Amino acid sequence: MSTSEPAASRPPEDRATPDRLLHARTGTDVSPEDLVLASGKDLNPHTLEWAKRKLAAEGPAALERLLP
Repeated sequence: MSTSEPAASRPPEDRATPDRLLHARTGTDVSPEDLVLASGKDLNPHTLEWAKRKLAAEGPAALERLLP
């Protein structure tokens, strides 16, 4: 029995995120929630405060630094 599965039969969470979803669009507002999610952290009061501080210090460029 083969241990590999065709990509079409894998659950969606096993697939790579499409490139178009990984990049921020210019001219859009960046929220603390966006920054937390882009960093791979869980949304909670501590990480939201971290994101607010980072956005205050770096502006929207903080998100671009996290994304490929």
